[in-house]
Amino acid sequence: MSIFPYIYYMIKSFEITNDDRQIALYAGMVTSAFAFAEFSTGALWGVVSDKVGRKPILLTGMAGTGLSIILFGFAPNLTTALLARALGGLLNGNIGVIQSTVAEVVKVEAHQARAYSIMPFVWCLGTVIGSGLGGTLANPVKSYPSVFLPGTVFDRFPYLLPNLVCAAVVLFGLIIGILFLEETHEDKQNRRDPGLEAGKWILSKFHRTSPEELLLSDKTSFPEETLSLLDEDTQPPEYRSTESSPGLPAKYDLMPEVPPSSLGPIRHPVLVRSTLAVKNAFTRQVLLNLVSFAILAYHTITLEQLMPVLLSMPKSTQPPSLPFKFTGGLALSTEHIGYVLSVQGFLQMIIQLFLFPIVNKRIGSLNTFRLVIFCYPVLYLAIPYVTLAPENLRMACVYLALVCKVTGQAFSYPSASIMLANAAPSRKVLGTLNGVAGSGASFSRAIGPICAGMIQAAGLRLGYLGLAWWASGLVALGGAILTIWMKEEKRLPSCDGVPTDEEAGTMGLVMESTKA
Repeated sequence: MSIFPYIYYMIKSFEITNDDRQIALYAGMVTSAFAFAEFSTGALWGVVSDKVGRKPILLTGMAGTGLSIILFGFAPNLTTALLARALGGLLNGNIGVIQSTVAEVVKVEAHQARAYSIMPFVWCLGTVIGSGLGGTLANPVKSYPSVFLPGTVFDRFPYLLPNLVCAAVVLFGLIIGILFLEETHEDKQNRRDPGLEAGKWILSKFHRTSPEELLLSDKTSFPEETLSLLDEDTQPPEYRSTESSPGLPAKYDLMPEVPPSSLGPIRHPVLVRSTLAVKNAFTRQVLLNLVSFAILAYHTITLEQLMPVLLSMPKSTQPPSLPFKFTGGLALSTEHIGYVLSVQGFLQMIIQLFLFPIVNKRIGSLNTFRLVIFCYPVLYLAIPYVTLAPENLRMACVYLALVCKVTGQAFSYPSASIMLANAAPSRKVLGTLNGVAGSGASFSRAIGPICAGMIQAAGLRLGYLGLAWWASGLVALGGAILTIWMKEEKRLPSCDGVPTDEEAGTMGLVMESTKA
């Protein structure tokens, strides 16, 4: 988020084109480079996290992000900027893995809305800090000439400073993750973690408890916590849609018990069980959720790209020809844009933390999702007309548009995550499903800015500022119509839809015996 306040001016400093109308296209390419690379590896990181655990993948993603940020700050041209962003995307599969981690930690359906609002809340916090840093620290030689002198590295690379500060924040988060982040994958929780042991040792220096006692207390408290959560899970669900929908069918109930001795040798039953789980994971509702999530990612990333460009573009000198033909932006500075985007993040934090859980509890995740998804097309239709508002009302209209924007994001993304987690027939495949969801969303975020940039460049040549906005509105309308066929599944306990070890072994034997 820290690049959005200055991306327009950074692209302009590369002197690629003298036509300001083309800058949106190149800005879209920079935005897309990260997402397209993330798309190419997102599903792979999800599968790997199912194999090696969540923590190693999360730490790898953070390290890759930090390296990418530093390289981006040193970018002297568009090619280097694109490569730096692509490197960050290749090494970062954290979105899907984080969603899997949340699903594994939260075992009570009534706690889902609050839990799934935490990640967007943290994202909003990053938006506040990142946008503020990006807008305030960009081109420091020009903004703070008494501190950053001409001829220094910050003069040659005017957008290095905000990236260095962001890289320092990422490094701090990486250290915290190594020392204190616990593994949530149920098959990997008991393995030795030297980083966690070092963190316990550090904590022991501030407490009278020894590191061994801290580690032991964590291990012994886990079963009690799980038992408590499972007990609570028997309560009536509170975060469900009022719309009735059938539960997922049990996939293994009809499998007859077959004596293992009559079936011949066992050939990798664990592998067979894993293959079956993944094969059965993509139910109709799961597929609808995945497609809906990809569409949501497409039009919201175009919104993220088009808004700063609209704020940065020079004002039009041509009179409008209403209702559709008009051009021009608001000509705000990087500092002002950073402030606006920081306010946007702060508003989203408040909505995410306090309003979303209340609405979700009352009407359910699916209805919450539908509530905002049908409002997006109207928002895309209206935003370009902000530039036509009277001078003294323009910023008020901008903030009103931002309130609508952040409300939509605060409601839609956690609702989509909850619905996908509940639609999954097994927790065993959450990493894979969230990896696929993240990969699909990354592909949408890759093509979205490029398409929006091309459409906007064409629209500006023709005199239609709103063309890219209205095109995104049509995509959002398609995503809204798709929700008509979506149903809200009741969350399954961890054992539902997943064969026990004995059942999986029997199933593996049956399948292998038919091949023999």
